[in-house]
Amino acid sequence: MIMENNNDNKVLNVPHLRFPEFSGEWKKHSLGEIGETIIGLTYKPSDVVDNNGIIVFRSSNIKNGMIDYSDLVRVNKHIKDKIITKENDILVCARNGSQRLIGKNAIIKQEDANNTFGAFMMVYRANDNPFILPLLSTKKYFSQVGENLGARINQITTSDFNGFEFYFPENHAERTKIAELFRLLDERIATQNKIIEDLKKLKSAIIEKTFNENYSNKIRLRDVGSYIRGLTYSSDDVVESNGIFVMRSNNIINGSSLDYHNNIVSVNKQILTEQQLQTGDIVICMANGSSSLVGKSSFYDGDCSTPITVGAFCGIYRSKEPIVKWLFQTNKYRRYIWNSLQGGNGAIANLNGDDILRMSFSIPATPAKDNRIKLLTSVDTLLESNISLCDLYISQKLYLLRQMFI
Repeated sequence: MIMENNNDNKVLNVPHLRFPEFSGEWKKHSLGEIGETIIGLTYKPSDVVDNNGIIVFRSSNIKNGMIDYSDLVRVNKHIKDKIITKENDILVCARNGSQRLIGKNAIIKQEDANNTFGAFMMVYRANDNPFILPLLSTKKYFSQVGENLGARINQITTSDFNGFEFYFPENHAERTKIAELFRLLDERIATQNKIIEDLKKLKSAIIEKTFNENYSNKIRLRDVGSYIRGLTYSSDDVVESNGIFVMRSNNIINGSSLDYHNNIVSVNKQILTEQQLQTGDIVICMANGSSSLVGKSSFYDGDCSTPITVGAFCGIYRSKEPIVKWLFQTNKYRRYIWNSLQGGNGAIANLNGDDILRMSFSIPATPAKDNRIKLLTSVDTLLESNISLCDLYISQKLYLLRQMFI
């Protein structure tokens, strides 16, 4: 698609990037001027049924801007026509215990219609919804959500939402073309996410097939590697730049490579030589207020240009045995973690190094082991490539959201 830029602001109230066949200024409108906002269904636990009821969409059913059906509630109750979902409705989380979830939204597709939505949700209904949908991913939208959350705890109202203001092109054809561009982008991102999920399922199936059988060959983590404790530091050690990167729980992408690009803490502190991450190290979350996060692990690809270590609530497992990378992704590993956490160790669920080192696994003998390592390495490479491609599509969308709207 050919576009023109307006980076010199020669015309006021138009976006920086625009389809060249359109001209004229955009005008500000509130969402309440052009559409209707509807609060969802109130229901009781006694209304919930196992099947044959109507689906009630909740915040957990919004995933990556689409409707997810993995956590459904059904109710047996009379539903007013107004709160039956219709194609192109925009479903919005209006109330939640977690503020970061408020305002997240998804378009109702044809297959999502004729259901309903809960009382903590709202639906926005307007003829221009395909154009409005990308607006609800912009910084300006989430800024307006945040401003209203300052007045109310963990909630936005229909009045708040109706008052949100955006600039609109007056030409309906321009709205339609912008909407189609973002629809195609969202469709490509969804397809890419599906490829990633399928590859993860394939990888998981190979891992379980490889390590679930009762081979005579056993491997104990203590015998093929070592455990290194993370770095203890204080807030006084944290610096803006020129420090050592410290990986924490939120940098651990379970079953994938370590994320050392986002949510980084940098410290000015001496570390032990062994505490500096090496290629192939496994980084493990050893303690967390949420027990479900304890034990999650990532592997370090060795590509960070800055010296890098882990914080005190994390640990490092280091081994020259290549197959251990996937042992941390098995169901047996997760069972070990669950068993280690039973009984509790105070308010924070935690492991110690010995919990890791005493784990043992059954593995295939050579050459079957080497063949599985090659296969899993290939799948990991393909998975990482597709994740990177998806990130590029998302970056492209974010760029266009900044440039194509005021």
